[in-house]
Amino acid sequence: MVNGCVRDEDEINECDVGVRALGSDPLQFSKKSHCEKYVAVYIGGTLIRDGEWLYVDSDGVLISKTELSV
Repeated sequence: MVNGCVRDEDEINECDVGVRALGSDPLQFSKKSHCEKYVAVYIGGTLIRDGEWLYVDSDGVLISKTELSV
């Protein structure tokens, strides 16, 4: 999940892994943009922490603290 926009949407859609973002933007982000990895974030009012498992389909997102057998 990306709490922002992504580029190269066509290439991302061809990947074997699902990507969910707030939108797409063909412009490259500024090098001055602030980016962080491995931190807890709120997306859509829900807290998502590093290490949690996200399962996504066209109906929604499920967040789990442990890997589920699906």
